[in-house]
Amino acid sequence: MIDWTALLNFAKLGGQLRVSLTPKCNVICWFCHNEGDVPPPLTRMQRDMQPRTAGLCAEHFTMIMRELIEAGLTRVYFTGGEPLLSPLAKPVLTALPIRRSDVSYTMITNGTLVRTHQEWLAKAYLDRIKVSLHYFSDESFRAIAGTRKSIMTVLDGIDAAREICGKVEINTLMQKENEHELVRILDFALDRRMPVQFIELVETGFNASRTSSAISAEKIMTYLRTLTSEERIETAGVGQGRRVFRIDGVEIDVIHRDLGRHHVGQCGSCPVKPTCIEGFWALRLDHAGGLQPCLLRDDLRLDLLPLLDTPDAVAPAVASHVTAFTEGIL
Repeated sequence: MIDWTALLNFAKLGGQLRVSLTPKCNVICWFCHNEGDVPPPLTRMQRDMQPRTAGLCAEHFTMIMRELIEAGLTRVYFTGGEPLLSPLAKPVLTALPIRRSDVSYTMITNGTLVRTHQEWLAKAYLDRIKVSLHYFSDESFRAIAGTRKSIMTVLDGIDAAREICGKVEINTLMQKENEHELVRILDFALDRRMPVQFIELVETGFNASRTSSAISAEKIMTYLRTLTSEERIETAGVGQGRRVFRIDGVEIDVIHRDLGRHHVGQCGSCPVKPTCIEGFWALRLDHAGGLQPCLLRDDLRLDLLPLLDTPDAVAPAVASHVTAFTEGIL
């Protein structure tokens, strides 16, 4: 008998299914965690450290999503690396398996390739596009993402996203390298009435050497309070709590570690719990066919490759894995 309780509770609390189409990216942001795979900066510095080998085709991605959505995971996020670098992006995003009012599909992108793929993206039926905008000049783009691309490529990508999708949002990781540009990023978003999410650094083993670049959210929150008196705290659900500001109808989220997290049974004796500021908030499906309930623990990853020929077995396997993770018996 399969116990679906833990999986359904996770879904009801807003848990995400994050689908990583590729670990590859065309920029090398120093803080990248690559959804638990080896991030591009480390791959470039240490050639012997490479991401997992691809194991899924477009039909596999679609099948696994369909099974998990029907099991209750209705918040789907497409990530990478940069998802638009994947040759599977078009066949997956234009064949989304289930269209219902309670199911949402969001693509998270660095924006540099949106204009290139604009024609077919307009047919992808994405509910939302989130663009990572951690920089607002060529100088900060280079310092943070290790690229010689122009910031105008990203800003044009945001414009392209707005032309094809009704909901476009920005997420910005706060750091010393962009601290002087946070207000400009905010103004850019408010001028276009786009929500923004300002995020404090999530520490992983991959970015440990530069955690000194992390900054607190206090300064941006102080500034936001000069613009609005509409402020609330949301801690319900999974993941970190968020402080929400509303400016002329536009929501600005600030995600920071002081507002709690969602830990479950497996977290109780976890050796990395002291550095975990997010807890259990997403199931990450990677391009190699694994499903990971924790960003910091790839030893808790579930291999779905043996189940590709038996779709009916996928959701029960995931439900059992989430139950074991929640009960702390993995």
